[in-house]
Amino acid sequence: QVQLVESGGGLVQPGTSLRIACSISGRSSTRYTMAWFRQAPGREHEFVAAMKGSGAGTYYADSVKGRFTISRDNPKNMLYLQMNNLKAEDTAVYYCAGTGRGLITSTIRLMGEYEDWGQGTRVTVSS
Repeated sequence: QVQLVESGGGLVQPGTSLRIACSISGRSSTRYTMAWFRQAPGREHEFVAAMKGSGAGTYYADSVKGRFTISRDNPKNMLYLQMNNLKAEDTAVYYCAGTGRGLITSTIRLMGEYEDWGQGTRVTVSS
């Protein structure tokens, strides 16, 4: 059984940085496409970033491109999201998600393509 556990969320000030992490158990991460989604208060889930199992492809939402970086450490079965220059609108619960499916560019941003989900970690950006 796959288990994803996020960590590292917290309260930070605008303009600062934060790195959140997701530990993966029960699945080899090498062939596992992983992503970060987020849900802001009163809003639907939103795609943030994704990375294929091989690490060959990374994908970002326009709203975070240039500020956020997704990375993974396959030997340690970890996924990370480095968030720089945080803004108030980045406030949300961040979820990591994974799938063994071979996603392509047109589907990698879709929530329904991911079968495994963590419980989320809350990030609050406020002065």
